[in-house]
Amino acid sequence: MKFSVEDKIFKKLNTVCFAVVAVYGVDNSTENANIQKRLEENIKLCQTSLEGVKVKEIESVLCYREAFRKININPNKYMCSIEALLTRISKGRGLPNINTIVDLGNAISLKYQIPIGAHDIDTMNRGISLRFSEEKDYFIPFGNTEKEAVDNGEVVYASGNSVRTRRWTWRQSEEGKITNQSKNIFFPLDGFSDVNKETILLAQQELADILKQEFDCDVSIGWVDITNQSFRTD
Repeated sequence: MKFSVEDKIFKKLNTVCFAVVAVYGVDNSTENANIQKRLEENIKLCQTSLEGVKVKEIESVLCYREAFRKININPNKYMCSIEALLTRISKGRGLPNINTIVDLGNAISLKYQIPIGAHDIDTMNRGISLRFSEEKDYFIPFGNTEKEAVDNGEVVYASGNSVRTRRWTWRQSEEGKITNQSKNIFFPLDGFSDVNKETILLAQQELADILKQEFDCDVSIGWVDITNQSFRTD
């Protein structure tokens, strides 16, 4: 599997960076009490810390809102995934248990207040990339089967012409979503080298450690930025 970031992305966001985790051989078919507990604890901690706070004004969210503006995404209309998660928690709505891997990703995302994606490697066509959209790209929303058009020049995670996440970290696709049958998974942790690099590295290490401990699986970690624009696992 190869993850790459188009050079044009760095021309718009020169400090954007990605701590990446690729895991092979996960059994995601059963519940995991340790991960469920971790998610519940992080939800409670976030809800307490966000009392009386405007989520869109906290430091950990502002950097993503500003980056969205730089790539022509209105953050008031299309929230970064971490802003959407924190907003939901701040309103006391909690999070449902989806499956073990998704719950783990949400738990780490909430703890470190960063966006974390999760993509099924076995559904990919020659890997996955973050790039500007192309004419033949398409997107299938969660729970749907019909394709929808993607705006021209939109920043997307894509595998081939299948867009896996629209507007960078806004909305994930039905294709490549993590299910109970997913065994091989790619996690990108998106951040900025001048704002929260240490935070995403800590989150990467904790995610990798938990995957090893709880699933006894093969885990690879890597780093992508303007000087190293791709990551590959064999």
